[in-house]
Amino acid sequence: MSDRQYTVLLYSDDPQVRDRMRLAVGTRPAADLSVEFVEAADFDECIRLLDEYEIDLLLLDGEATPTGGLAIARQIKDERDDAPPACLVIARAADRWLAAYAQVEATLVHPLDPVAAGQTVAGLLHGRARGANAPS
Repeated sequence: MSDRQYTVLLYSDDPQVRDRMRLAVGTRPAADLSVEFVEAADFDECIRLLDEYEIDLLLLDGEATPTGGLAIARQIKDERDDAPPACLVIARAADRWLAAYAQVEATLVHPLDPVAAGQTVAGLLHGRARGANAPS
């Protein structure tokens, strides 16, 4: 199986949180795929990157301010027919119900476990690849 390159948008107002997310996922979360990251520190930058790049996955900080990843995920899902899958990084596992409201496909909990982060991201990207290859 050949490698597929994916683009993941990391969103957090805190550069250290973006670094932790990038390190937890890594550039090769599965043997058959590699990841390139683009980063946004605010809502406007998220939208600009969505317009400029073919984003395969959103990895959003639910604790970001002033606009949290929850709000960004919900707005993108509501406004775009081609919205990529989203994974929301939350501070409390009890907040998963909020993620469901935001229509995100997966959640991860701070502090990030690199094994869980890599598996979750790889699963979402593999699912996106299967969806892209499905007959129309």
